[in-house]
Amino acid sequence: MKMNWLNRFKKYILALLDVIMVTVAFCGSYFFSGLQMNFGGFFSGLYMSIVTYLLVFLVLGIYNNIVSYFSIREYAACLFACLVSGLLVCMEKELFSFPGTIRQIMLSAILSAVLCVGMRIAIRTVLRHRFIINRLFGRHTGKRLLIIGAGEAGNHVIRELSITDNQQYDIVGLIDDNPAKIGCRISGYKVLGNRHAIPSVCKNYKVQVLLFAIPTANGEARKAILDICKTTGCQLQVLPGINELISGKPIMAHMRKINVTDILSRDPVRLNNKDLGRLIENHVVMVTGGGGSIGSELCRNIARFHPAKLLILDIYENNAYDIQQELKNSYPELQQQVIIASVRDQARLDEIFAKHRPSLVFHAAAHKHVPLMEDDPQEAVKNNVFGTLHVAECADKYGVDKFVLISTDKAVNPTNVMGATKRLCEMIIQAMDNHSHTEYVAVRFGNVLGSSGSVIPLFQRQIAAGGPVTVTHKDITRFFMTIPEAAQLVLQAASYATGGEIFLLDMGEPVKIYDLAENLIKLSGLQLGRDIEIKIIGLRPGEKLYEELMMEEENLISTQNEKIFITQPLSLDMEELRAGLNTLQKLVHEGNKQHVKEAIAAMVSTYTIDTGCCVQED
Repeated sequence: MKMNWLNRFKKYILALLDVIMVTVAFCGSYFFSGLQMNFGGFFSGLYMSIVTYLLVFLVLGIYNNIVSYFSIREYAACLFACLVSGLLVCMEKELFSFPGTIRQIMLSAILSAVLCVGMRIAIRTVLRHRFIINRLFGRHTGKRLLIIGAGEAGNHVIRELSITDNQQYDIVGLIDDNPAKIGCRISGYKVLGNRHAIPSVCKNYKVQVLLFAIPTANGEARKAILDICKTTGCQLQVLPGINELISGKPIMAHMRKINVTDILSRDPVRLNNKDLGRLIENHVVMVTGGGGSIGSELCRNIARFHPAKLLILDIYENNAYDIQQELKNSYPELQQQVIIASVRDQARLDEIFAKHRPSLVFHAAAHKHVPLMEDDPQEAVKNNVFGTLHVAECADKYGVDKFVLISTDKAVNPTNVMGATKRLCEMIIQAMDNHSHTEYVAVRFGNVLGSSGSVIPLFQRQIAAGGPVTVTHKDITRFFMTIPEAAQLVLQAASYATGGEIFLLDMGEPVKIYDLAENLIKLSGLQLGRDIEIKIIGLRPGEKLYEELMMEEENLISTQNEKIFITQPLSLDMEELRAGLNTLQKLVHEGNKQHVKEAIAAMVSTYTIDTGCCVQED
């Protein structure tokens, strides 16, 4: 890689500038001391001074510091180096008897200190404000950038851009809602107005890129500001969080494009770490489907609370391997084991539980893609229903303390096989809770942004291919939350569980899938109708226009966490349920899809077969 010659020789250039500063200081000291110049003595004294100063600067590491990052500490080190150099030159005068006086030599040291430090301040100022200088002379070096947020993060962005050689952006100013900041300058750049001024500022200053730099903004404020930003047609970038400010890593390396998650009004989850510590610490924890979207995020969060061992069970080895390697890097002290196994294999599960004796099980393994399960209902039953039954029975047999089922809002009044099988899973764990010392609970929530099978990747692929983006119905709505939020709330719900409950997670307001597609198009820098189209393709088998989170017979109870609710346990008889499961198992082996659906409907009274409704997500 070719290096910029200025960067390569900057130490030598700085040393040369120091030679000039020391020379000027030495000459000045003669002038101010009123000494009569003797050229032979003058040059011998100057030579000794230059050599001494350079050697001291080298020994004290002055040239190892980057001028752009100079602080009080580095300036103090430079002053100290000049003082030490002056004292050494005084000693050399006594030893070698060259002309001059102690007063003149110390005056030279003071002048050298002022000039050397002043020269570094000047260089640092030029480097850190070269964007302002370029703008004064009409030289725009990159895309015109408007920073949203004149706080600590915005200031960090300016400083980082100023001290690097990155010429990608030319800052035009900042935006902030604090009236006291409007009109003021942050690191030389003016705060041009509040959020409502964004469209006019973008137009007047020909802004090309908007950077959202308010990592502490809550979900509602974040969404409101980004909604305004979307109207400008500018490229949108975001700083994802405050961790980058704390870590000391370059902020701009973490700058990314805004995605749909950013414009959903979702506030951060607040966890009770004490409860989670009691639940997980020093316990053997198993996550089935541990390589999947929710399963892997559960593993990441569980690892934080020091389990005795984390068992990652999955049939797909690639995903399991990925989360294993990630956890090895992030938590090297974690005792973990990947187990490649299917929840359909009861004998294999029995062997695993007997060997590892988990005390806490999170059951996330499931087939969840609605249209595919509609075509192959017997596979949904094998994996979802009997897979859950096998894991739940092992939990009872081997004395698991707590079993947590990951459920879905599609289990409520289901109109598709996937939702109906997940409702059967809920019924299984509620029935088993009545006959076991293990506490069985379920956690029910809606669609997860970015999960495997999610509508977001589908839309992104369609946009990348030039469209059209396909939506099944213009009025179809879904509940959404992020993967980290869902996993954290599942853990918190588990800490509240006493057995038999179904926990509901607060999904916020439902989102129109059409609006979601429209937002993704805008966030991709494209214009709906001009660059890309949205095509309505019609509802698919089993698809609803809207989803529900609870059934009529379920009474909702609040918990300590405002985002978690409980439905009162229903009394279900395991023997009666098992009789229906035996019938269902026989029909699955026979392979008649319609009979399988009818058997599911006989067990799940709220399930309606083939009404022409299903969901786009998961």
